[in-house]
Amino acid sequence: MIQSFRDFIKALPSLILSFVLALTVWVAAVTEADPTEERSYPLPVNIEVIGQDPGLLITNSIPTKMNLNLSAPQSIWQKLTRDQVSVRAIVDLSGLGSGNYEVPVQVQVGIRPVKVVSYYPQTVSVALESIATRNLPIQLAQTGDVAVGFEAGEASLSQNNASVTGPESRIRQVDEVRATLKFNAANKNIVQSINLQALDANDAVVEGVTVSPSSVTVTQEITQRGGYRNVVVKVNMKGQVANGYHITNISVYPPVVTVYSSDQSRVDALPGYVDTTDMVLTDTKEDLDERLSLILPAGISVVGDQFVQAHVSVASIESSMTLSGMPVEVTGLSDDLQANVSPATVDVIISGPVPMLSQLTRRDVRVVVDLSGQVTDSNQYTPTVEIKVADLKVQSIIPGSVDITIVKKSALTPIAPTRLPTATGTPESN
Repeated sequence: MIQSFRDFIKALPSLILSFVLALTVWVAAVTEADPTEERSYPLPVNIEVIGQDPGLLITNSIPTKMNLNLSAPQSIWQKLTRDQVSVRAIVDLSGLGSGNYEVPVQVQVGIRPVKVVSYYPQTVSVALESIATRNLPIQLAQTGDVAVGFEAGEASLSQNNASVTGPESRIRQVDEVRATLKFNAANKNIVQSINLQALDANDAVVEGVTVSPSSVTVTQEITQRGGYRNVVVKVNMKGQVANGYHITNISVYPPVVTVYSSDQSRVDALPGYVDTTDMVLTDTKEDLDERLSLILPAGISVVGDQFVQAHVSVASIESSMTLSGMPVEVTGLSDDLQANVSPATVDVIISGPVPMLSQLTRRDVRVVVDLSGQVTDSNQYTPTVEIKVADLKVQSIIPGSVDITIVKKSALTPIAPTRLPTATGTPESN
């Protein structure tokens, strides 16, 4: 027994050497079959923050992504990139209170064997502050002016107070919560939702805080002053447009004016409109633009400009005309060819302004078929209508196409001349 133990002790170095050699050979074989590669991890790695005290806020900007270099066998790289193995970068804030910290970034890879070669950033600067909340009354600021002749009355808010939440240092900067209402020449009551802003003592917006509610509804009363009244503008027109034309639209700017009188009864007596001086339309065929003055009763004046700009749109009256039995002309045919057209005439319906139609004659219209390059055949052709009078257009052709047979003139059978009978009679006697 003792001798056997001594033999084992003597052989132990050889056994260990054999194991090491075998292991080396095995590792070399595995490495050759699945070589290790060092690469930059190609997928984005987001930096996660964990362990943050819910009563604290991060008040500085921290990186959101990191660059990562890993070393792993080829087979592992395939799984890393193909199977979306978990690769995490963690910033752990557990146990940290208010203050400034340099926190290490921890990298975790959900597969082995993988070696983290390098990564950036390795640490993150974090500033933590306690969360604070203040309740403040909402201040309403009004900018601009209401329309002339109007005045702003009382305003009301859907809520009179708001809470501001954020880092303690920024909450201390908040001096006021404000809603700003812009009048923009309003002439009627305003009901508007307005966002709230947290402002410091210099009227600058305090960033990084939350206002709750974020907006309020403001109801602002707008009333007309005594002696003022809004009335519409009525354009007076004189004469008629030219025969065959009609008015398509009348517009005036401004369409409503504000009038004023120190005597309220004069304003109340107005019919709700004021007239302009005459806009003369006699025999006009085109649009008109004119600056017209307002006709005001005694004791009444206009707030602002005493003139308005009037526009009248004029267009011709449209109608149509039928030209029956218009001959079909053939052009472009070579001299040795002849075209037989069936039917030889068509009806043409032409539409356009009445004044232009009244000038149209049959001589102003041609119905043409261009046979340039055509050889002997029989086919259907669509005629083209040429009109010499401007602004007229073809509504339709009846029929829409004609049948044309093209033949060589030499193929036509000549018609024998008719022999006239010889005249006979008795000569006159002298």
